[in-house]
Amino acid sequence: MSVIEGVFYVIATPIGNLSDITQRAAQVLAEVDHLFAEDTRHTMNLCRHLGVNPPLHSLHEHNEDARITQVIELLQSGCAVGLVSDAGTPLISDPGYRIVAACHEAGIKVSPVPGVSSLSAALSVCGLPTDRFSYCGFPPARRSARQKMFEALKGESASLVFFESRHRIVESLEDMVQVFDAQRSAAICRELTKAFETIWRAPLGELLARTSADPNAQRGEFVIVVSGAEAAGPAVLCAATEKLLMQLGQQLPPRVAAGLIADFSGVPKREVYQRLIALQQQG
Repeated sequence: MSVIEGVFYVIATPIGNLSDITQRAAQVLAEVDHLFAEDTRHTMNLCRHLGVNPPLHSLHEHNEDARITQVIELLQSGCAVGLVSDAGTPLISDPGYRIVAACHEAGIKVSPVPGVSSLSAALSVCGLPTDRFSYCGFPPARRSARQKMFEALKGESASLVFFESRHRIVESLEDMVQVFDAQRSAAICRELTKAFETIWRAPLGELLARTSADPNAQRGEFVIVVSGAEAAGPAVLCAATEKLLMQLGQQLPPRVAAGLIADFSGVPKREVYQRLIALQQQG
């Protein structure tokens, strides 16, 4: 037996290619006493492929709260219970966190069975910086809310990762071009691990043009990775303002002079002070 009584297993499943199931995930699916799934019909196909037949129960965004008591009672009675989503790692833009939180509060062990995630898969092939990234989930369906979200992220220096559906892929790309700029580097990862897998890396404007022109490129499930904003260069004072800065610096303490010019120019005081010191050193 690879499962332990009274443990809640969060099990990653393939996002497309069924061969991506891990040996441990297949074993746990075969041995759990109960399995909760986002869509039992979808999960039944995976179980048939693996030749396993755990008792299946639905758990989706509309019944998650109602399932909490049932799951906790099963676990407290000694059952090993599993949770899967339709594809990939559960709880990544999928239901389940309320039940996981309830398990922790009840002192029940929660154990991950790691595996495929479209998030990590896309990051591995996007060709953009991944040392820091911000996972943003699905953008809002309403355009005004979506643009507001993008505006809030416009200055973020980490790479941004979004999920999107075929219904709004073009609209989301249009808003990204409008807010982030057409030249911002990005990648579209479509239908990862499936027969029509497509990975495009290009400026956002080009990705929008290619996707808009090809109806087939608008089908399937999407992960969009957008590069982070470039750090702004040092602020620059015009020649006249530098002359005024030097004159003030001859009459006032440097930090006072820098503070006055910072208020006047809008350039950060620290940068003005550093520029004044540099000018004074140059004579």
